[in-house]
Amino acid sequence: MDTASHPFRSVLYIPGSMDRALVKARSLPADAIIFDLEDAVAPEAKPAARATLAGALREGGFGKRYKIVRTNALTTEWGLEDVRMLREAGADAILLPKVNAPSDVDALADLIGPDLPIWVMMETPVSVFNARDIAAHGRVFGLVTGTNDLTKDLGARYRADRLPLMNALQRIVMAARAARIVAIDGVYNRFRDGEGLRVECAQGRDLGFDGKTLIHPSQIEITNTAFAPTDDEISLAERQIAAYDESMASGRGIAVVDGMIVEHLHVVAARRILAKARAVAEMMEE
Repeated sequence: MDTASHPFRSVLYIPGSMDRALVKARSLPADAIIFDLEDAVAPEAKPAARATLAGALREGGFGKRYKIVRTNALTTEWGLEDVRMLREAGADAILLPKVNAPSDVDALADLIGPDLPIWVMMETPVSVFNARDIAAHGRVFGLVTGTNDLTKDLGARYRADRLPLMNALQRIVMAARAARIVAIDGVYNRFRDGEGLRVECAQGRDLGFDGKTLIHPSQIEITNTAFAPTDDEISLAERQIAAYDESMASGRGIAVVDGMIVEHLHVVAARRILAKARAVAEMMEE
């Protein structure tokens, strides 16, 4: 599945061990699912979860949802077997946790062959310092921010404005944009706090993230709305493109929309907005 034409507004974590959750995931309006074998599964349950998830992926039925499997780290006793069992089970990508350097990606790439995309968790201070090199790795298609682990490792306080994490968040987005890959924001822990989620989604969207990881299905609607182009944004994009094309055709070289000059860079951004709107509409056609 092509990440360039797929929206990633809502990326929902689902425990790989829970049959009911795997069944429910087939009908949830999330753009992507992270089937989790790491944090969401107890150590004694990991072998069974691995088999359960492999069976569910082979069975299919997840529609247009992008299917990502988060394995255990390759340095653990479970990681290698996770990869061996799931690399051909039908996932769209493997998400590797505890990545600190491009060499960690190399280790996974050697195990899964050349075709399966790799996504990485950005959840340590070292990974943030190495974000540019990790994102530039030819096998990496997405960065997923682990804000809880980052906060813990930094010894930072949890704040609603996420000020202690701002440098890390911006580094991750910039690395993803430089490499032209997907950047996903971290989770919002208070899953019953819709207004707080809405505020944090707006912040992530303003920073440039493509979407947000979620811990509960109730968060999907708010997140899908927050990371989708608004009607006003779509209207402005259409008018900017039309005005710019007209100015080029007439030889004026300058276009003005709503009292603001429209240059080529604005048209590039406008076309990106319209492409995302089309991708969102296609997801809703399922």
